Amino acid sequence: MFASLRVRNYRLFFSGQVVSNIGTWMQRIAQDWLVFTLSGNSPVALGVAVALQFAPTLFLSLWGGVLADRVDKRRLLILIQSLVLLLSLALGLLDVAGLVTLWQVYLVCFAAGCLAALEVPTRQSFVAEMVGRDQVTNAVALNSSIFNMARIVGPAIAGFAITLVGTGWLFVANAVSTLAVIAGLVLMNPDELFRGPAVARAKGQLREGLRYVRHRADLVTVMVLVFFVSTFGISFFTSLPIVAANVFGTNADGYGLLSTLLAVGTFTGALLAVRRGARGGPSVRVLLIAALSLGALEFGAAFMPTYLAFGLALVPLGVATITFLNTANALVQTAVSPEMRGRVMGLYVLVLIGGNPIGGPMTGWMADVFGGRSPFWIGGVLSVAAAVVCAVLLARRGGVRLPARPSLSGFRILKR
Repeated sequence: MFASLRVRNYRLFFSGQVVSNIGTWMQRIAQDWLVFTLSGNSPVALGVAVALQFAPTLFLSLWGGVLADRVDKRRLLILIQSLVLLLSLALGLLDVAGLVTLWQVYLVCFAAGCLAALEVPTRQSFVAEMVGRDQVTNAVALNSSIFNMARIVGPAIAGFAITLVGTGWLFVANAVSTLAVIAGLVLMNPDELFRGPAVARAKGQLREGLRYVRHRADLVTVMVLVFFVSTFGISFFTSLPIVAANVFGTNADGYGLLSTLLAVGTFTGALLAVRRGARGGPSVRVLLIAALSLGALEFGAAFMPTYLAFGLALVPLGVATITFLNTANALVQTAVSPEMRGRVMGLYVLVLIGGNPIGGPMTGWMADVFGGRSPFWIGGVLSVAAAVVCAVLLARRGGVRLPARPSLSGFRILKR
């Protein structure tokens, strides 16, 4: 289950991510709550913050993938993480000093979104360089496990820390935690990386990456399903503070507990993914089942009558969510050639996150017009519909068979 940790470079990366992700989730909770309070508990304002944070993905993630294929990924990540540190520190100091305003938070959201649009495809494609192609599935699952462990610890700390010391010190804490990632990257041995062939700067490389995906029916299927489920189904991270405050009347600690219960499910799903990765390659069958389960569970959670029942319903929803995301990520990572990995992951990040500028404001609008529960049942219905449509289309095609390569043996959608 932990084979990737035998690689020293990945151990350094893994250790830094454990610390940094806790700080990131503390900041995510603090940021949402700060926007919510500065705006007078406005769901629309929260949706705007989400849109500003994810809008740069629409314009920069594809170019981030091109950049990742061209340059030294490790050095690029060091630069980006240093800028992330400065942003978190600036927002924290403004908040602690009592000078923070809503427009400043919006500005930080947008700047952080620009950095994330470049960082995510670079980091995703850097995983294969650290561990090699054979360990990609395991490493992706381990990354997810620490991300979701942090999602348990971070919100739990943040929910109570906001009450005790306010939101500002949580931004400062995230800035300090980012040092762990930078240190891990600096301490790596570049000679032990599994680098792909260097891609020289040339015209048309972005179009080349898009053509590569367009001619791969397997990748197109995964991309389409990920777009619809992530945009309309996995919107509950934005919906949780709305449900906590406007439906059940709780404060920051109540929101933190709901986030923690969701994270318990995602962490469990991540551990299950690590076990699946140890047994074999990713499966599109698992991807479709996870998407169906996610939609059904999200729909059911919308109608839970009490705060406790709603919180408990988030646990299996978290399992289905991380199973879907992990499987999609591993499928894409193991299916592409090394020289295309950055550009394909840039497109993957675009379809995964790029819908948030639509989904964020849409979630706030639905909660405002149809009630705080509506994003859950509407998102559930749309996720189920997307999974059913993709499954039917695949069945009509008679399945998609990839070129015979050992590393892709697990990437068959349906048997003929």
